[in-house]
Amino acid sequence: QVQLVESGGGLVQAGGSLRLSCAVSGSIFSINAMGWYRQAPGKQRELVARITSLGSTNYADSVKGRFTISRDNAKNTLYLQMNSLKPEDTAVYYCNAETTSWHFWGRGTQVTVSS
Repeated sequence: QVQLVESGGGLVQAGGSLRLSCAVSGSIFSINAMGWYRQAPGKQRELVARITSLGSTNYADSVKGRFTISRDNAKNTLYLQMNSLKPEDTAVYYCNAETTSWHFWGRGTQVTVSS
């Protein structure tokens, strides 16, 4: 089992920045990759950014150049630095951990970007 707890969401004006954190606990050794997903009202959950155990990253086209995913293995924490935020970035952001057999999810943190 893997437990994920997100933090760092909030209300920010367009053009501003936020950093999301995801505290990871449990069977950390079983994790192959981690990512951030988001879900806006009335829309499907979508991948925002992903990082593998080898450090390879990929991003949704809509956030490339603005968001950065990173991790601190010593702190067992995943981060998402979000810059130049836009109103369309408004969503609940979820932390995800991939193992061979399962995807684990946090409860999410709300990000609201005002225009």
